[in-house]
Amino acid sequence: MFRLKTFRLKLPSRTLVLGERTLVMGVLNVTPDSFSDGGRFLDTGRAAEHAMAMQFAGADLIDIGGESTRPGSREVEAAEELDRILPVLEGLRGRLKIPISVDTRRAAVAEHALRAGPEIINDVSGLKSDPRIAEVAAQRRVPLILMHMRGEPGTMQKAGFSRDVLGDVVAGLRKSVSIAQRAGVPKSQIILDPGIGFGKSFAQNYELLEKLPQLAKLGYPLLVGTSRKGFLGATLARDGKPAPPEDRIWGTAATVTAAILSGAHIVRVHDVAEMVQVARVADCLANPRLRRKLG
Repeated sequence: MFRLKTFRLKLPSRTLVLGERTLVMGVLNVTPDSFSDGGRFLDTGRAAEHAMAMQFAGADLIDIGGESTRPGSREVEAAEELDRILPVLEGLRGRLKIPISVDTRRAAVAEHALRAGPEIINDVSGLKSDPRIAEVAAQRRVPLILMHMRGEPGTMQKAGFSRDVLGDVVAGLRKSVSIAQRAGVPKSQIILDPGIGFGKSFAQNYELLEKLPQLAKLGYPLLVGTSRKGFLGATLARDGKPAPPEDRIWGTAATVTAAILSGAHIVRVHDVAEMVQVARVADCLANPRLRRKLG
C-alpha cells in the first residue's frame, strides 16, 4: 500500500495540507454540453446553490468551469467562458467557505476569474493551450493544477493512443512542470493530474490508476478525476450499451478507492456526498493514524 507524502499548498486565504486525509473536489460545470451534467447548472442561481450543497455535503474544494473538455467537445471563446462563470463566482462571494479552483485553458479567463474569488487554477491542457496561464499563477501566487491531455478535446479519443501510457504521461507532465517553473511557479505550488479519460484508451485509464505510485515519484501531490467517465460506462455496459453517467456512481466509488490507496491527494468528483464517505473509509485503509483515532 502506498505511503502518502504530505504537502502544504499556499492559497491567498489559507494553507491547505495535502496528505493527512484525501481532499474531495466537487465539480461544477457551468456548461451546456458537459458529458455528465451539461445544461443543469447554466442558471446562475442554480449553479451557486449546487456549489453550496456540495460544501454542505463535505466538499473541501469546488472546481468551476465554463468550457466542456469532454471528448468531441467544441472550443468556446474566452468571453463566453467568462460570461458563464463570473456571475456564479459573484453569487458565491462571501457565501462559500471552501476554496474555489477555476477550470480553464486560457490565461485571460484565469486572470479575470481570480479577481472574483478562486484561489487555484486548474489547467486541463497542462499549459499546452496557453502557457501564459503559468505567468498568471506566478503573479497571483496561486497553486496550479497541471493535467496531462494527449491531443485536443475534439479529437483526443479518435487519434492514436500512446503505446506506453505511463511514459507518455510522465513525459508530458514533466514538460508542463518545466514551463510552469520557468514562468516562476514554485514547485510547492504545483499539483499533477494524470488526465484519466483524456486521450487514453479505456484500458489505459485502469493502468494509470494501478501505476499512480510511479507518478508520485515525480515529487508532486496528485489529483485524480475518474468520476462518471466513459471507461466506467464501458466497464458497466449492459446489452452492448454503455452505462449512462448517472449509473456509474458505484464504479466511480471503486476507482476513487483505488486512487486513494495508490497515492491520490485530491479526488475530483460529481457525487460529493457519496464520495466523501468513500474517501473517509479509504483513508482509514491507507492511514493507520486515522484508524487509531477511531479507538
